[in-house]
Amino acid sequence: MTSSTHGLSRTIVLVHKPHGVLCAFRGDGGRPTLASFVRIPGVYPAGRLDADSEGLVVLTDDGALQARLADPRHGATKTYWVQVEGTPDAAAIDTLARGVALRDGLTAPARVRAIDSPGLAPRDPPIRVRRAIPTAWLEITLGEGRNRQVRRMTAAVGLPTLRLVRYRVASWTIDGLAPGEVRVVAGPTC
Repeated sequence: MTSSTHGLSRTIVLVHKPHGVLCAFRGDGGRPTLASFVRIPGVYPAGRLDADSEGLVVLTDDGALQARLADPRHGATKTYWVQVEGTPDAAAIDTLARGVALRDGLTAPARVRAIDSPGLAPRDPPIRVRRAIPTAWLEITLGEGRNRQVRRMTAAVGLPTLRLVRYRVASWTIDGLAPGEVRVVAGPTC
């Protein structure tokens, strides 16, 4: 399905990327890639998720849309559900929201809040569980997307990430998409 913007045809594909899948169409060493799920030619990810992360990946054949979604100057935000080891206190949440000093500089302010478990299906393989250490869920919304940023931010405040699920990119979400499921959508853009 395509949509028309100023007479141009555009394809937008939403994928709920499972854990362990490379966010590319060509793999290394036989690891699964997006090609295992997406059979639509000419579309490419507008941003990436590392193999250890799951959730929404937006693919498109529209280079301008890819740039708007990936470049923080355009203001497209991404929301992540993050299961962390430990119990976040107000100070940790405040630090995450104000910005965290990482090796590559201070992160931009983010929206951060503690949430109840989002009721996701168990991950395959399961996350590491230690009976004596509690876990909690955070919802983190970012306007930038550095390499492994959410994981580095939570680690910097003493809350290692156990599970990371990208819930939303711009106006699109994983609502109604099971892991590995693909949906073709027509605009509008973000």
